[in-house]
Amino acid sequence: MKLTKTFKAFFANEKSGGLLLLFVTILSLYLANSSMQADYISFWDHDLGGHSITHWINDGLMTIFFLLIGLELEREIYHGELSSIRNASLPIMAAFGGMLVPAAIFLALNFGTATQNGAGIPMATDIAFAIGILSLLGSRVPASLKVFLTALAVIDDLGAIIVIAIFYTTTIAFVNLAIALGIWALLFVLNRMKVYNIIPYLIGGVLMWYFMLNSGVHATITGVILAFVIPFGNGDENSVSHKLEHFLHKPVAFVILPLFAMANTCIPIESDWHEGLNHPNTYGIILGLVVGKPLGIFLFSLIGVSAGMCTLPKNLKWAHVIGAGMLGGIGFTMSIFITILAFHDPETIVFSKIAILIASVVSGLFGFCYLKYTLNQKKKTKSKIPT
Repeated sequence: MKLTKTFKAFFANEKSGGLLLLFVTILSLYLANSSMQADYISFWDHDLGGHSITHWINDGLMTIFFLLIGLELEREIYHGELSSIRNASLPIMAAFGGMLVPAAIFLALNFGTATQNGAGIPMATDIAFAIGILSLLGSRVPASLKVFLTALAVIDDLGAIIVIAIFYTTTIAFVNLAIALGIWALLFVLNRMKVYNIIPYLIGGVLMWYFMLNSGVHATITGVILAFVIPFGNGDENSVSHKLEHFLHKPVAFVILPLFAMANTCIPIESDWHEGLNHPNTYGIILGLVVGKPLGIFLFSLIGVSAGMCTLPKNLKWAHVIGAGMLGGIGFTMSIFITILAFHDPETIVFSKIAILIASVVSGLFGFCYLKYTLNQKKKTKSKIPT
Protein backbone atom coordinates (compact mmCIF):
# COMPACT_ATOMS: atom_id res chain seq x y z
CA MET A 1 0.00 0.00 0.00
CA LYS A 2 1.38 3.37 -1.05
CA LEU A 3 0.99 6.20 1.45
CA THR A 4 0.23 9.71 0.23
CA LYS A 5 2.42 12.66 1.12
CA THR A 6 -0.45 14.20 3.11
CA PHE A 7 -0.96 11.02 5.12
CA LYS A 8 2.76 10.72 5.90
CA ALA A 9 2.83 14.33 7.16
CA PHE A 10 -0.31 13.73 9.22
CA PHE A 11 1.11 10.53 10.74
CA ALA A 12 4.43 12.21 11.57
CA ASN A 13 2.68 15.11 13.34
CA GLU A 14 0.41 12.80 15.33
CA LYS A 15 3.42 10.65 16.27
CA SER A 16 5.42 13.58 17.67
CA GLY A 17 2.34 15.05 19.30
CA GLY A 18 1.57 11.77 21.05
CA LEU A 19 5.05 11.57 22.55
CA LEU A 20 4.81 15.20 23.72
CA LEU A 21 1.41 14.48 25.30
CA LEU A 22 2.97 11.65 27.27
CA PHE A 23 5.74 13.94 28.55
CA VAL A 24 3.47 16.84 29.62
CA THR A 25 1.02 14.46 31.30
CA ILE A 26 3.77 12.99 33.45
CA LEU A 27 5.06 16.52 34.17
CA SER A 28 1.58 17.75 35.14
CA LEU A 29 0.98 14.82 37.50
CA TYR A 30 4.39 15.43 39.09
CA LEU A 31 3.77 19.16 39.64
CA ALA A 32 0.27 18.49 41.01
CA ASN A 33 1.80 16.23 43.64
CA SER A 34 4.94 18.21 44.47
CA SER A 35 5.68 21.10 46.79
CA MET A 36 4.31 23.35 44.02
CA GLN A 37 0.87 21.68 44.18
CA ALA A 38 -1.15 24.65 45.48
CA ASP A 39 0.36 27.20 43.07
CA TYR A 40 0.15 24.82 40.10
CA ILE A 41 -3.51 23.93 40.62
CA SER A 42 -4.53 27.53 41.38
CA PHE A 43 -2.86 28.67 38.14
CA TRP A 44 -5.30 26.63 36.03
CA ASP A 45 -8.21 27.85 38.20
CA HIS A 46 -7.16 31.50 37.79
CA ASP A 47 -10.02 33.73 36.62
CA LEU A 48 -9.60 35.21 33.16
CA GLY A 49 -12.50 37.26 31.85
CA GLY A 50 -15.04 35.52 34.06
CA HIS A 51 -13.82 31.98 33.34
CA SER A 52 -10.92 29.86 34.54
CA ILE A 53 -7.93 29.20 32.28
CA THR A 54 -9.00 25.54 32.15
CA HIS A 55 -12.47 26.57 30.95
CA TRP A 56 -11.01 28.71 28.15
CA ILE A 57 -8.86 25.79 27.04
CA ASN A 58 -11.69 23.24 27.18
CA ASP A 59 -14.38 25.40 25.53
CA GLY A 60 -12.18 27.69 23.44
CA LEU A 61 -8.89 26.25 22.28
CA MET A 62 -10.37 22.76 21.95
CA THR A 63 -12.72 24.14 19.30
CA ILE A 64 -9.62 24.54 17.11
CA PHE A 65 -8.75 20.91 17.83
CA PHE A 66 -12.24 19.90 16.67
CA LEU A 67 -11.84 22.09 13.58
CA LEU A 68 -8.72 20.11 12.71
CA ILE A 69 -10.61 16.83 13.25
CA GLY A 70 -13.31 18.10 10.90
CA LEU A 71 -10.78 19.03 8.23
CA GLU A 72 -9.07 15.62 8.57
CA LEU A 73 -12.45 13.89 8.31
CA GLU A 74 -13.33 15.94 5.23
CA ARG A 75 -10.03 14.97 3.58
CA GLU A 76 -10.57 11.29 4.37
CA ILE A 77 -14.10 11.41 2.92
CA TYR A 78 -13.08 13.11 -0.32
CA HIS A 79 -9.62 11.69 -0.99
CA GLY A 80 -8.59 9.33 1.80
CA GLU A 81 -9.49 5.95 3.23
CA LEU A 82 -13.15 6.91 3.60
CA SER A 83 -13.55 8.02 -0.03
CA SER A 84 -14.93 4.66 -1.16
CA ILE A 85 -17.27 2.18 0.51
CA ARG A 86 -14.78 -0.62 -0.10
CA ASN A 87 -11.97 1.15 1.77
CA ALA A 88 -14.12 2.71 4.47
CA SER A 89 -16.27 -0.29 5.39
CA LEU A 90 -13.71 -2.10 7.59
CA PRO A 91 -12.66 0.87 9.78
CA ILE A 92 -16.33 1.95 10.00
CA MET A 93 -17.36 -1.48 11.26
CA ALA A 94 -14.37 -1.55 13.62
CA ALA A 95 -15.19 1.92 14.97
CA PHE A 96 -18.84 0.95 15.61
CA GLY A 97 -17.69 -2.06 17.60
CA GLY A 98 -15.09 0.03 19.39
CA MET A 99 -17.79 2.43 20.54
CA LEU A 100 -20.77 0.16 21.23
CA VAL A 101 -19.07 -2.65 23.19
CA PRO A 102 -17.22 -0.35 25.67
CA ALA A 103 -20.44 1.65 26.21
CA ALA A 104 -22.37 -1.59 26.79
CA ILE A 105 -19.79 -2.77 29.36
CA PHE A 106 -19.97 0.58 31.15
CA LEU A 107 -23.79 0.60 31.19
CA ALA A 108 -23.91 -3.02 32.40
CA LEU A 109 -22.10 -1.81 35.52
CA ASN A 110 -23.65 1.65 35.90
CA PHE A 111 -27.18 1.58 34.45
CA GLY A 112 -29.66 3.21 36.81
CA THR A 113 -26.94 4.81 38.94
CA ALA A 114 -25.80 8.43 39.26
CA THR A 115 -22.83 7.71 36.99
CA GLN A 116 -24.62 6.13 34.00
CA ASN A 117 -24.08 9.39 32.10
CA GLY A 118 -20.40 8.39 31.74
CA ALA A 119 -21.16 5.74 29.09
CA GLY A 120 -19.50 7.88 26.44
CA ILE A 121 -16.16 7.98 28.29
CA PRO A 122 -14.76 4.57 27.18
CA MET A 123 -16.05 5.02 23.62
CA ALA A 124 -13.24 7.39 22.63
CA THR A 125 -9.77 6.83 21.15
CA ASP A 126 -6.90 9.31 21.43
CA ILE A 127 -5.50 9.38 17.90
CA ALA A 128 -2.27 11.19 18.85
CA PHE A 129 -1.37 8.75 21.63
CA ALA A 130 -2.39 5.67 19.61
CA ILE A 131 -0.30 6.67 16.60
CA GLY A 132 2.54 7.78 18.88
CA ILE A 133 2.73 4.29 20.41
CA LEU A 134 2.45 2.63 16.98
CA SER A 135 5.32 4.77 15.68
CA LEU A 136 7.63 3.36 18.36
CA LEU A 137 7.52 0.02 16.51
CA GLY A 138 9.39 1.59 13.57
CA SER A 139 9.46 0.53 9.94
CA ARG A 140 8.18 -2.98 10.67
CA VAL A 141 4.61 -1.64 10.88
CA PRO A 142 2.79 -2.34 7.58
CA ALA A 143 1.27 0.68 5.85
CA SER A 144 -2.15 -0.98 5.92
CA LEU A 145 -2.05 -1.07 9.75
CA LYS A 146 -1.14 2.63 9.94
CA VAL A 147 -4.01 3.53 7.61
CA PHE A 148 -6.49 1.23 9.43
CA LEU A 149 -5.68 2.67 12.87
CA THR A 150 -5.78 6.26 11.58
CA ALA A 151 -9.11 5.81 9.77
CA LEU A 152 -10.53 3.96 12.79
CA ALA A 153 -9.50 6.77 15.14
CA VAL A 154 -10.89 9.49 12.84
CA ILE A 155 -14.27 7.73 12.65
CA ASP A 156 -14.11 7.17 16.39
CA ASP A 157 -13.60 10.92 16.88
CA LEU A 158 -16.65 11.59 14.69
CA GLY A 159 -18.64 9.17 16.85
CA ALA A 160 -17.48 10.96 20.00
CA ILE A 161 -18.53 14.30 18.51
CA ILE A 162 -22.01 12.94 17.72
CA VAL A 163 -22.28 11.52 21.25
CA ILE A 164 -21.30 14.90 22.73
CA ALA A 165 -23.83 16.76 20.55
CA ILE A 166 -26.73 14.38 21.33
CA PHE A 167 -26.20 13.10 24.86
CA TYR A 168 -24.25 15.86 26.59
CA THR A 169 -26.47 18.77 25.67
CA THR A 170 -28.90 19.62 28.48
CA THR A 171 -30.89 22.81 27.93
CA ILE A 172 -30.96 24.53 24.55
CA ALA A 173 -31.35 28.26 23.88
CA PHE A 174 -32.99 27.91 20.48
CA VAL A 175 -32.52 31.55 19.42
CA ASN A 176 -28.74 31.38 19.87
CA LEU A 177 -28.63 27.96 18.21
CA ALA A 178 -30.64 29.30 15.27
CA ILE A 179 -28.25 32.25 14.89
CA ALA A 180 -25.23 29.91 14.95
CA LEU A 181 -26.79 27.66 12.30
CA GLY A 182 -27.80 30.72 10.28
CA ILE A 183 -24.16 31.87 10.19
CA TRP A 184 -23.17 28.35 9.12
CA ALA A 185 -25.75 28.50 6.30
CA LEU A 186 -24.31 31.84 5.15
CA LEU A 187 -20.81 30.37 5.09
CA PHE A 188 -22.17 27.40 3.12
CA VAL A 189 -23.51 29.85 0.52
CA LEU A 190 -20.08 31.51 0.32
CA ASN A 191 -18.60 28.06 -0.23
CA ARG A 192 -21.04 27.35 -3.09
CA MET A 193 -20.21 30.76 -4.59
CA LYS A 194 -16.54 29.65 -4.62
CA VAL A 195 -15.34 32.35 -2.23
CA TYR A 196 -11.83 31.11 -1.41
CA ASN A 197 -10.71 33.88 0.93
CA ILE A 198 -10.32 32.28 4.37
CA ILE A 199 -11.05 35.49 6.35
CA PRO A 200 -14.90 35.43 6.08
CA TYR A 201 -14.93 31.79 7.22
CA LEU A 202 -12.72 32.49 10.25
CA ILE A 203 -14.79 35.54 11.28
CA GLY A 204 -17.97 33.55 10.79
CA GLY A 205 -16.46 30.70 12.80
CA VAL A 206 -15.74 32.98 15.78
CA LEU A 207 -19.33 34.31 15.70
CA MET A 208 -20.68 30.76 15.40
CA TRP A 209 -18.60 29.72 18.40
CA TYR A 210 -19.98 32.60 20.51
CA PHE A 211 -23.62 31.82 19.79
CA MET A 212 -23.07 28.06 20.07
CA LEU A 213 -21.39 28.62 23.47
CA ASN A 214 -24.54 30.41 24.63
CA SER A 215 -26.95 27.93 23.05
CA GLY A 216 -26.41 24.99 25.40
CA VAL A 217 -24.83 22.85 22.68
CA HIS A 218 -21.14 22.39 23.45
CA ALA A 219 -19.18 25.13 21.68
CA THR A 220 -16.49 22.79 20.37
CA ILE A 221 -19.03 21.32 17.91
CA THR A 222 -18.56 24.61 16.03
CA GLY A 223 -15.11 23.47 14.93
CA VAL A 224 -16.43 20.35 13.21
CA ILE A 225 -19.32 21.93 11.33
CA LEU A 226 -17.14 24.90 10.34
CA ALA A 227 -14.67 22.49 8.69
CA PHE A 228 -17.31 21.32 6.21
CA VAL A 229 -18.01 24.79 4.82
CA ILE A 230 -14.36 25.72 4.32
CA PRO A 231 -13.68 25.27 0.58
CA PHE A 232 -12.08 21.91 -0.18
CA GLY A 233 -11.77 22.40 -3.95
CA ASN A 234 -9.86 19.52 -5.52
CA GLY A 235 -8.06 18.85 -2.23
CA ASP A 236 -4.57 19.63 -3.54
CA GLU A 237 -1.92 21.58 -1.66
CA ASN A 238 -3.33 24.89 -2.91
CA SER A 239 -6.85 24.34 -1.59
CA VAL A 240 -8.06 26.47 1.33
CA SER A 241 -8.95 23.38 3.37
CA HIS A 242 -5.54 21.77 2.86
CA LYS A 243 -3.66 24.95 3.72
CA LEU A 244 -5.66 25.48 6.91
CA GLU A 245 -5.29 21.83 7.97
CA HIS A 246 -1.54 21.99 7.35
CA PHE A 247 -1.31 25.28 9.29
CA LEU A 248 -3.25 23.93 12.29
CA HIS A 249 -1.43 20.61 12.72
CA LYS A 250 1.56 21.92 14.65
CA PRO A 251 -0.27 24.42 16.92
CA VAL A 252 -2.82 21.73 17.82
CA ALA A 253 -0.27 18.95 18.33
CA PHE A 254 2.37 21.01 20.12
CA VAL A 255 0.38 23.73 21.93
CA ILE A 256 -3.37 23.10 22.28
CA LEU A 257 -3.39 19.39 23.17
CA PRO A 258 -0.43 19.68 25.58
CA LEU A 259 -2.19 22.61 27.31
CA PHE A 260 -5.40 20.54 27.52
CA ALA A 261 -3.46 17.61 28.95
CA MET A 262 -1.71 19.74 31.58
CA ALA A 263 -4.86 21.62 32.59
CA ASN A 264 -6.89 18.44 32.99
CA THR A 265 -4.33 16.14 34.59
CA CYS A 266 -3.25 18.39 37.46
CA ILE A 267 -4.68 15.76 39.80
CA PRO A 268 -3.56 15.60 43.45
CA ILE A 269 -3.22 11.89 44.19
CA GLU A 270 -3.82 11.08 47.86
CA SER A 271 -2.31 8.07 49.65
CA ASP A 272 -5.70 6.28 49.62
CA TRP A 273 -6.40 7.09 45.94
CA HIS A 274 -6.88 3.41 45.07
CA GLU A 275 -9.89 3.17 47.40
CA GLY A 276 -11.73 5.71 45.27
CA LEU A 277 -11.37 3.43 42.26
CA ASN A 278 -13.57 0.80 43.93
CA HIS A 279 -16.69 2.03 42.12
CA PRO A 280 -18.79 0.82 39.15
CA ASN A 281 -17.92 4.04 37.30
CA THR A 282 -14.17 3.46 37.37
CA TYR A 283 -14.62 -0.27 36.71
CA GLY A 284 -16.73 0.62 33.68
CA ILE A 285 -14.13 3.04 32.34
CA ILE A 286 -11.17 0.68 32.80
CA LEU A 287 -12.94 -2.45 31.51
CA GLY A 288 -14.55 -0.49 28.69
CA LEU A 289 -11.22 0.81 27.40
CA VAL A 290 -8.92 -2.13 28.17
CA VAL A 291 -11.33 -4.98 27.31
CA GLY A 292 -14.24 -3.43 25.43
CA LYS A 293 -12.22 -1.57 22.82
CA PRO A 294 -10.15 -4.48 21.43
CA LEU A 295 -13.09 -6.89 21.79
CA GLY A 296 -15.52 -4.59 19.96
CA ILE A 297 -13.06 -3.64 17.20
CA PHE A 298 -12.09 -7.27 16.55
CA LEU A 299 -15.62 -8.75 16.74
CA PHE A 300 -17.27 -6.17 14.51
CA SER A 301 -14.41 -6.38 11.99
CA LEU A 302 -14.74 -10.17 11.95
CA ILE A 303 -18.51 -9.98 11.52
CA GLY A 304 -18.12 -7.45 8.68
CA VAL A 305 -15.56 -9.56 6.80
CA SER A 306 -17.45 -12.84 7.42
CA ALA A 307 -20.69 -11.28 6.16
CA GLY A 308 -18.98 -9.95 3.05
CA MET A 309 -19.63 -6.34 4.05
CA CYS A 310 -15.91 -5.49 3.97
CA THR A 311 -12.55 -7.04 3.17
CA LEU A 312 -9.27 -7.28 5.04
CA PRO A 313 -6.68 -5.14 3.18
CA LYS A 314 -3.52 -6.73 1.85
CA ASN A 315 -0.81 -7.16 4.53
CA LEU A 316 -3.33 -6.48 7.33
CA LYS A 317 -3.70 -9.58 9.50
CA TRP A 318 -6.22 -10.36 12.22
CA ALA A 319 -3.42 -10.10 14.74
CA HIS A 320 -2.89 -6.50 13.56
CA VAL A 321 -6.59 -5.74 14.04
CA ILE A 322 -6.41 -7.03 17.63
CA GLY A 323 -3.30 -4.90 18.27
CA ALA A 324 -4.99 -1.83 16.80
CA GLY A 325 -7.96 -2.54 19.08
CA MET A 326 -5.66 -2.54 22.09
CA LEU A 327 -4.22 0.83 21.07
CA GLY A 328 -7.80 2.02 20.57
CA GLY A 329 -8.18 1.63 24.33
CA ILE A 330 -6.00 4.71 24.81
CA GLY A 331 -8.86 7.13 25.48
CA PHE A 332 -7.08 10.06 27.14
CA THR A 333 -7.95 13.38 25.38
CA MET A 334 -11.48 12.58 24.20
CA SER A 335 -12.28 10.44 27.27
CA ILE A 336 -11.21 13.22 29.65
CA PHE A 337 -13.15 15.73 27.54
CA ILE A 338 -16.34 13.66 27.80
CA THR A 339 -15.74 13.14 31.55
CA ILE A 340 -15.86 16.90 32.07
CA LEU A 341 -19.22 17.03 30.25
CA ALA A 342 -20.67 13.91 31.87
CA PHE A 343 -20.10 14.70 35.53
CA HIS A 344 -20.34 17.71 37.81
CA ASP A 345 -19.10 16.19 41.07
CA PRO A 346 -15.36 17.07 41.41
CA GLU A 347 -14.53 13.79 43.16
CA THR A 348 -16.19 11.71 40.43
CA ILE A 349 -14.31 13.67 37.78
CA VAL A 350 -10.95 13.15 39.53
CA PHE A 351 -11.38 9.39 39.93
CA SER A 352 -12.70 9.11 36.38
CA LYS A 353 -9.55 10.84 35.12
CA ILE A 354 -7.36 8.49 37.17
CA ALA A 355 -9.26 5.52 35.72
CA ILE A 356 -8.74 6.89 32.19
CA LEU A 357 -5.00 7.32 32.82
CA ILE A 358 -4.69 3.77 34.18
CA ALA A 359 -6.69 2.28 31.30
CA SER A 360 -4.76 4.27 28.70
CA VAL A 361 -1.37 3.21 30.12
CA VAL A 362 -2.44 -0.45 30.30
CA SER A 363 -3.91 -0.36 26.77
CA GLY A 364 -0.81 1.35 25.38
CA LEU A 365 1.54 -1.18 27.00
CA PHE A 366 -0.58 -4.17 25.95
CA GLY A 367 -0.90 -2.87 22.39
CA PHE A 368 2.81 -2.08 22.06
CA CYS A 369 4.01 -5.42 23.49
CA TYR A 370 1.47 -7.46 21.53
CA LEU A 371 2.22 -5.78 18.20
CA LYS A 372 5.97 -5.93 18.84
CA TYR A 373 5.70 -9.68 19.45
CA THR A 374 3.44 -10.16 16.41
CA LEU A 375 5.67 -8.17 14.07
CA ASN A 376 8.79 -9.95 15.37
CA GLN A 377 7.18 -13.33 14.71
CA LYS A 378 6.37 -12.25 11.16
CA LYS A 379 9.98 -11.13 10.66
CA LYS A 380 11.30 -14.48 11.93
CA THR A 381 8.93 -16.36 9.63
CA LYS A 382 10.15 -14.36 6.62
CA SER A 383 13.80 -14.97 7.51
CA LYS A 384 13.20 -18.73 7.49
CA ILE A 385 11.82 -18.73 3.94
CA PRO A 386 14.61 -19.99 1.58
CA THR A 387 15.56 -17.63 -1.19
